[in-house]
Amino acid sequence: MAENNDKANIGVIGLAVMGSNLARNLASREGNTVAVYNRTYARTEELMNEHGDMGFIASEDIDGFVASLSKPRTAIIMVQAGKGTDAVISQLADRFEEGDIIVDGGNANFHDTIRREHDLKEKGLNFVGTGISGGEEGALHGPSIMPGGSDEAWETLGPILKSIAAVAEGEPCVTHVGTDGAGHFVKMVHNGIEYADMQLIAESYDLLRRVGGYSVDQLVQVFDEWNKGDLESYLIEITGEVLKQQDADTGKPLVDLIRDEAGSKGTGVWTVQNAVGLGIPVSGIGEAVFARAVSSKPTQREAVRKSVTKRPDIAEVPDTFADDVRAALYASKVVAYAQGFDLIIAGAKEYDWDIALGDMAKIWRGGCIIRAQFLNRIVEAYDKDPELASLLVDPYFANAVAEGEAAWRRIVGIAAASGIPAPGFSSATSSVRTPTSARTRTARSTRCGPTRGVPRSSRSRRRTDPHRSDPRASSSTGPSVRAAAAGCGSWGGGRVRRAGRGVRSGRVVCLRRRFARGPAGPGVRPAGHRGRAGGPNRVPHARRTSRPRWCRRAARSARRSRARSVVRPRAPGRPRRPRAPRGSTG
Repeated sequence: MAENNDKANIGVIGLAVMGSNLARNLASREGNTVAVYNRTYARTEELMNEHGDMGFIASEDIDGFVASLSKPRTAIIMVQAGKGTDAVISQLADRFEEGDIIVDGGNANFHDTIRREHDLKEKGLNFVGTGISGGEEGALHGPSIMPGGSDEAWETLGPILKSIAAVAEGEPCVTHVGTDGAGHFVKMVHNGIEYADMQLIAESYDLLRRVGGYSVDQLVQVFDEWNKGDLESYLIEITGEVLKQQDADTGKPLVDLIRDEAGSKGTGVWTVQNAVGLGIPVSGIGEAVFARAVSSKPTQREAVRKSVTKRPDIAEVPDTFADDVRAALYASKVVAYAQGFDLIIAGAKEYDWDIALGDMAKIWRGGCIIRAQFLNRIVEAYDKDPELASLLVDPYFANAVAEGEAAWRRIVGIAAASGIPAPGFSSATSSVRTPTSARTRTARSTRCGPTRGVPRSSRSRRRTDPHRSDPRASSSTGPSVRAAAAGCGSWGGGRVRRAGRGVRSGRVVCLRRRFARGPAGPGVRPAGHRGRAGGPNRVPHARRTSRPRWCRRAARSARRSRARSVVRPRAPGRPRRPRAPRGSTG
């Protein structure tokens, strides 16, 4: 084993395939001396035996690793995200000094990165959550790198990362994304776009193979041709290469022998979850995640398949079917990228990050999985207008989507008629059509409740004043009506009106609880109702005991008011009930 007594300017912890390849990449660049450490020393020995001539400084324990680093110490963690990362961070934090840098190069949840950065900042340490894209080959030959962290950390770390990053258009594919969790957030979105991109390619293959009747050899030619135009990308390129592979034993195309099951590592799911939280529709990414979820349940799929005994016949397709699929694929990819950048914009606003969108497109042009020729178009779009509302507004991309509109309709229609799922294409068309419609058709929650649907700024006021009615109710509504409205809990979007069918003036009706709730809340018999109070019409989720005290007081007030002034209509055949005397407590 080669020994090196010099100090290292960078260290790598975790020597699985990604970690060892990244260490080799760092060591191959001029000016870098790399310290390496792994919890199990066998992996360290393996790296040293195979590549010991690269000048690594190997350590058997964490103390030796820390001692081998020059100040300010910089260590890149390449271990499994989660508890393993936290354990290594804890070890380093106990040994590092103020100004030292800890880099997390795994696929960490950006919320964890924000928390870790905050905790380590209190100790005077710099924590840099860094997205590294490109897989094993990218880690070795040049990945796309998305670091977060402080400006101080970037000054030390930037030159090192630039030395190992991929190069596209003469520029290194790395930039300081933003503070704390910005790097891991952008990497998460990158992976979400990757999910959508692969789903669309898979649907294109499926349509051409099952509907268009193309053989595997013909599909190789199709994808090779597509890779020469606007669709030129790494994923289109490797799709053609995969289709060329044949099984050595059977001579059949390898793609026909691969199990149709796919899992998820988490970043795609995180993308959808955070998009929902931020109110950003990422339907293409969502459909890709759901498609993987369906594919991962073969037993369930088999049971459903057996229950469907009749399938539609494959529809006839025009001679231009492959061209339609190509146009629809390109337009759908544009939508997927547009949704991804919309999510980055929303994340930057929510977490106060200053993210240059054009720079994100630049660093994705090389080294990463979604590198594509049309990323240059995205760079140009954001160079022209950094405040672009959406990529779909840019003239180039607006035209690309417009040109693919007719092909979209034909492809989605043929897929539906043939019984072939195409969720990626379908969601992409809806994503474009919905915002361009004069009016959107959406459903709003109709659940009642004293604060549902009420702006936060007015909730506290309403909690302290039970006699405030729905602001949309008439200003002439009397005190008893307002109290009844409070008891009915109709502020959450419910409309309150005076009188109703068969009810004399002064009766308050919550239109959604007309026969389920009385004017004083659930469990109180409405006028004309012949069932017992608390019977089958009672609303389970709004039990009397769950209402706040002020709401119960309002309900009592409404009952007293009704007993004094409201004449209940008699049911047919039922004797007239005497009016309650004035002053009755009800």
